Amino acid sequence: MTKRILSTTCILSVLLALTCGCAAAQSSIELEEAKKAIAESNDIYFQSFVKNDSSIFINRYAEDCLIMVPNARAMKGREGALQFFKIAYNDIGLRNGRFLTIDVYGLGNEYVAEEGFWKSFDKNNKLFDDGKFLVLWKKTPKGWKMFRDSFSSDHKTL
Repeated sequence: MTKRILSTTCILSVLLALTCGCAAAQSSIELEEAKKAIAESNDIYFQSFVKNDSSIFINRYAEDCLIMVPNARAMKGREGALQFFKIAYNDIGLRNGRFLTIDVYGLGNEYVAEEGFWKSFDKNNKLFDDGKFLVLWKKTPKGWKMFRDSFSSDHKTL
C-alpha cells in the first residue's frame, strides 16, 4: 500500500511539474505575441500625425481607454483619443515621433505593461519634446490595444 501511495505521489508530482511547465511555456508564447503586436502598433502610431489621420491614432486605443496626460484630467474612450489627437496635432504641432520600448511586463494573457521613452518632432522634423511612458495594454477582440496611457516630459513646463 505504501508503494502504491508513493508511486501515485510521484506520478502526480511529475504531472504537476509538466502542467506548470506547459503553462509557463504558453505564457511565454503569449507574452512574445503581445510584444510583437505592441511593436507593430508603435510602428504606425506616429503615422497618424504624419498623415493627419486621427483614425490611425484612435485605433491604437481600447474603446474604454484613458489617456492620462500630465497636469490635466484623463481623456476617456474614443472621444478622448480624438480630443488628444486634435490637441497634439493642432495646438502642439506634433507631426512625428518615436517610441523606444525598454520592456514589456506580464503574462501576455489579458494585460501587459510597457515601459519606454518617446520623442516628439515638429513639421520640420525638429525634436521639441521627449520623455518617458508607461502603457497598460489590454487584449481585446480587435487585438492588443492601449488601455491606460500615462506619460510625462523630461523637461520643465513654463
